[in-house]
Amino acid sequence: MDAAPMVLSAFGLAAAAGLNAYVPLLVVALLARFTDWVRLAPPYDTLTHPAIIGLLLALALIEFLADKIPAVDAANDLLQTAIRPAAGAILFGAQTGAIRELHPALALACGLLIAGGIHGLKATLRRAVQAGAPPLAPLTTPLLSLLEDLAALALSLIALLAAWLILAGAILIAAVALRRIHGFCNLRRRR
Repeated sequence: MDAAPMVLSAFGLAAAAGLNAYVPLLVVALLARFTDWVRLAPPYDTLTHPAIIGLLLALALIEFLADKIPAVDAANDLLQTAIRPAAGAILFGAQTGAIRELHPALALACGLLIAGGIHGLKATLRRAVQAGAPPLAPLTTPLLSLLEDLAALALSLIALLAAWLILAGAILIAAVALRRIHGFCNLRRRR
């Protein structure tokens, strides 16, 4: 894989880790172990060890269940505030490990910041949705969590199998955000 797709892949995997730490780690570990699509350089190749894959499966299952229960969800998000950025750092570093021009500390910092930012945004939006309709929290929490899990899986697969779509998605999100900001600024000027 060329440098550009690897960096795009790293950004996508780090973003996915911000939604769910274990899904992208598990996807990378399984694809690296059982296919030629992902190659991990040391020390990241440790992810392909059967014990690590088993641990990631167990943690993914625990996360999947804990995130669906409103009372447990807030505590889980607090715990994940440290875990998701760390997973993003590992994934970013693993994807850019073959690029000699990128310093490992910079790669880890990028992954940490991306996953941490996505996690913070996700947790804030989730709390806002739950606060907006407290009686519906028992329904919205599992639904939002399932959507986040599916988004993390889809983003992980896209990042590994079609990395250029990460750039296209980022451009689309930036365009929509700029349009919304522009519309908001125009609305404020009219008042």
